[in-house]
Parts: sequence; C-alpha cells; structure tokens
Amino acid sequence: MKRLHKFLFVLSLAGVLSAEPAGPNPADDVVAKYRDALQKQQTFTRNLQADVTFEANIPKLKKQGKMNALRKISALGRVTYKVLGFSGDDTVKKEVIARYMAAEIDSASKPNQDVAITPENYNFKYKGVQDKDNRQVYVLELKPREKHVGLFKGELWLDRETYLPVREQGQFVKNPSVFIKKLNFVRNYEIRDGVAYLVHFEGRTDTRIVGRAELNADFSNYHVEAENQAVEEATSRAN
Repeated sequence: MKRLHKFLFVLSLAGVLSAEPAGPNPADDVVAKYRDALQKQQTFTRNLQADVTFEANIPKLKKQGKMNALRKISALGRVTYKVLGFSGDDTVKKEVIARYMAAEIDSASKPNQDVAITPENYNFKYKGVQDKDNRQVYVLELKPREKHVGLFKGELWLDRETYLPVREQGQFVKNPSVFIKKLNFVRNYEIRDGVAYLVHFEGRTDTRIVGRAELNADFSNYHVEAENQAVEEATSRAN
C-alpha cells in the first residue's frame, strides 16, 4: 500500500511539473506554441458568420442602446457587419457601437503583423498557471515594444492543452482618437473542436466629450456562410 501511495504521489508531482513549460525562458516556449496553434486554426476562422448582440450605455448622459447584427469574416480575414435591429438612443448607436464596429473593421483591414501578439510587437513575462472554468491556463503579461494603435498592455491567457487564447485583457497603449483618453477591454474566447471563438467583449472608454462609455458584445451561432459552404462542398465532390 505504501508503494502505491508513493507511486501516486510521484505521478501527481509529475503532473504539476508538466504544467510548467520547458526552457530557460518559459514565455518563449509558450508564445511559440501559441503562434503555431493560431496558424493551424486560421483556415477555420475564415468565411464565418456570427450573431452579435451589442449593449452599450453612456452613464453621464443616462443613455443606452441595444443592437443585433450579423458579423462576417471573409476568406481574407476582412470583417463586415450587417445591422439587423436597434433600440435605444442614437447617440449610443453612433458614438459607442458604431465606433467599435468601425475600429474592428479598420483593424482587420490592416496587415496582421502590425497588431499581432508576436515577439516582434511585445515583450512577454510568464506569470504561471491558473485555473479558469475547470481548465488550466498559462498567464502571460504583455508589454508592447512601441506605442502603436491596436497594441495593448495587459495579459494573455492560453489554454494549457491547446495553447489557444482563452482571454485577452488590458489597456490600449495608444488611443485611436484625440477624443479618447483611455480604453480598457476584455475579450473572452471559447475553444470548440480546436478553434478559439470570440464569445464576449467588454470595453470601457473614457472620452473627453461624454465621459465614460461602456460596451458589451456577445457573439454566438458561429457558422460557415451558406454560399461559401456550397462552393466548398461542390469542390469536394469534384475532387
């Protein structure tokens, strides 16, 4: 019995040690595997559509709004939105929700390497392993090498098994507009079948005109665009 307990203890200890990445700089190992995981899932994050529900408010003005939209990602990674319905104040629609959509569309149209989470853009610090929703995640601290629009100072959480992103959070280091003083955000992802899908976004912006603006966006019902799916199936049958 003592031998069995000793054996189980050794196995449990090995499990704990295996949670730590190898190498003199753990961050380098984790980031390399993260970049490889993103590359492998790239083809599955194109030609996608998702339903999006935006809820935003401007506390100082006591105004709020809610929008339903269809978000599309093209084969080239370009993002577009189709508004399906809106209720609430037009100021919230134009100054909060529309600005978020425009910023995402603009960011997706730029070369990915300009804002990608890579060693060229960031310094990384390994902060260890944590539990999140019954999963172990690696936590990395990010500091941009330079102040560029789209880069942020904060944290990146990666699933220990797949190295795909579970959460990104922080503050953008350069504001996209002179009317914005500070912009904090959180992005949460859900991993399904080896693909990380964005499921929730939270943004808190301090503006020079209307004060704080708050935005929450929920993404659901990810699916391949029907027209592109038909083309893929026809191509598959031809081959």
